[in-house]
Amino acid sequence: MTALTRTPRRTRLRRAAATASVVAVGALLLTACGDDMDGMDHGSGKSSTSASGDAGSADFDDADVTFAQMMIPHHEQALEMAELADDRASDAELKDIAEQIEKAQDPEIETMQGWLRSWDRPTAVESMPGMDHGGNGGSADGMMSGADMQRLKNMKGTDFDKLFAQLMIEHHNGAISMAEDEMKNGKNGAAVKMAGDIVKSQTAEVEQLDDILDRL
Repeated sequence: MTALTRTPRRTRLRRAAATASVVAVGALLLTACGDDMDGMDHGSGKSSTSASGDAGSADFDDADVTFAQMMIPHHEQALEMAELADDRASDAELKDIAEQIEKAQDPEIETMQGWLRSWDRPTAVESMPGMDHGGNGGSADGMMSGADMQRLKNMKGTDFDKLFAQLMIEHHNGAISMAEDEMKNGKNGAAVKMAGDIVKSQTAEVEQLDDILDRL
């Protein structure tokens, strides 16, 4: 019977010590990498604010909060109006504007809700001045009354196009005024930038809607 070859005890000890040394060095390297990673900016904090439009924990004031809280329901009503155009409007250009409104304002709502959460402020505020959805007349910020919205829902074709253009012009002008206030009084860079974008895009849409009304 052939005897098994045994590794000398001293050799085994040397191998174990070497293995332990490799493990220790590896652990030290991982720890060092972890410390370096902690000090690196991978798109969080202020560096991501400018890229993503997320206001995060950046500075803000009451004007920024009011802008977001009031613009959210304002945008929501614009989306409600734009969705009506899908099966009621007859003018192709007006339908394009309605589609533009949906594409632009839905993401803006999500962004503003994110700001308010990060600022620890309510994302929905009831009974805000000028935000009456159920009154018998429009408000200073262009919000439509419940009666106006019902009239719009009851119309189709050219009649819908005319009323939609009239109501959306008023609605946009209200948003432009709110955005201009934010540009003057806001502190948060991302919110002020969005306000400027709203002024630019909705001013252009108001001009388009005016042209549509002139030819209908």
